[in-house]
Formats: sequence, structure tokens, C-alpha cells
Amino acid sequence: MASFTLHVNGKTHQVDVDPSTPILWVLRDHLNLVGTKYGCGIAQCGACTIHVEGSAVRSCQLPVSAVSSQKITTIEGLSEQADHPVQKAWLEHDVPQCGYCQAGQIMSAASLLNNNPNPSDQEIEDTMSGNICRCGTYVRIKAAIKSASNSQEA
Repeated sequence: MASFTLHVNGKTHQVDVDPSTPILWVLRDHLNLVGTKYGCGIAQCGACTIHVEGSAVRSCQLPVSAVSSQKITTIEGLSEQADHPVQKAWLEHDVPQCGYCQAGQIMSAASLLNNNPNPSDQEIEDTMSGNICRCGTYVRIKAAIKSASNSQEA
């Protein structure tokens, strides 16, 4: 066990965990931030996507020791009132079906728009191709990202 100071969603947390523990499990089991989901466990599906220093990363394979001094944002910290442009567009376009992948999808989309406020269709597809949606809402996901992009420009 080791002690880590984590900066998550604007708050500082002290945790005592094995340094190799994936940050996903620290978030869920130690900080009770359960919006970040476990999907595949091999960083391939995107359900566990969080932001580390503003970049989208898969949390299921990222050890806590690699992020202890960095700024982490989870779906719970994306916006206080769930009113981030991507979250609002998600509802407007009726994206969620079962909802399991949505936190990861939203975090990937928010990171994309943070880095590229006006992405092309191909850039959206390339970025989001690492996020799997079992329900197949890809057309609505793309439309929501375009809407969020347009709302940020306004």
C-alpha cells in the first residue's frame, strides 16, 4: 500500500492503495464516483474514459501511481449541473439507450471539442471509434457532437 494525493473534480483526496491499482477502481471503490463504468478491462471499449489534465484516457488500465499529481475529471465533474454542451446535446438528440457507455462517450466527446471546437465528421468518427455502444446509437452520437460544437461557437 501507498498513500496518494489525488486531484479529482476540483477536490483533493488522500487514498491508501496499491500503486498498481487502476484509477477506475480508486474512483469507484474509494471515492464513490461510480459514473465511470467498467466495461472490458483492457482499455478497448471506452466506458471507463476520464480526463487526465484535459485529455481523454481509459481508466481501467491506468495505475493510480501514474496520475497521482495530475488533474482528473470524471463524468461527475464535467459540469456541476449536467449542463455541459455535450451533455445537453446528448439529451436533445436522445442518444442514450441503455446508458452504460454514455459517460465514456460524453467524456471522449468533451475532450474532442475541448481540443478541436469545430471537428469534421471524419474527426468525430476517428475520435469516437474507440468508444463502443452496444445499442448502436452512433448516428445520434455524431449528431449530438455536431450540435455541441455548434452551441459552443454561438
